Amino acid sequence: MPLINFATKEINCKIVYYGPGLSGKTANIKWIYDHIRPENKGELITLATETERTLFFDFVPIEVATVKGFKVRFHLYTTPGQIIYKISRKLILKGVDGIVFVADSQEERHDANLDTLDDMLNNMKELGIKFEETPLVFQYNKRDLPNILPVEVLRKDLNRWNYPDFEAIAIRGVGVIETFKEITKLVVQKLKK
Repeated sequence: MPLINFATKEINCKIVYYGPGLSGKTANIKWIYDHIRPENKGELITLATETERTLFFDFVPIEVATVKGFKVRFHLYTTPGQIIYKISRKLILKGVDGIVFVADSQEERHDANLDTLDDMLNNMKELGIKFEETPLVFQYNKRDLPNILPVEVLRKDLNRWNYPDFEAIAIRGVGVIETFKEITKLVVQKLKK
């Protein structure tokens, strides 16, 4: 649910990058952060645990038109992927306006993708977030590695609802901006309704 600041005439939208541990959520956020003009972004904040990191930053994109006279500010978050951080993932998901599900394309990580998707759906349900009304984009990351699953399998198993999806190699920026532009477009379209 976007937060509207009438004093600054800004609409603050939360986009969460959700996926299993080491799927490329952090690589996505860092790539985006490194390629946004400095004057349009806030500080990159890293909350580190022993085995995971959660990243956060906010920015005002110059290419997004205002919505009813308000500037749109996006707050980007990653979730920790490991199972022991279930409560953290749920807290980060609270108040979400758009989700990028980052899947690891490697065959041996497919069960982790499925478990994490189930976790996301359960958390959304518990938080009262209507899945069918939430802008969502799927990203199939690590397409440059050996023994990856075909995109058709990933689509069938993960993206059963036919949301927009992209292939990516996040550490090199392949598919990162395309994924990001799609989720921000979907969030702004929902705002304009």
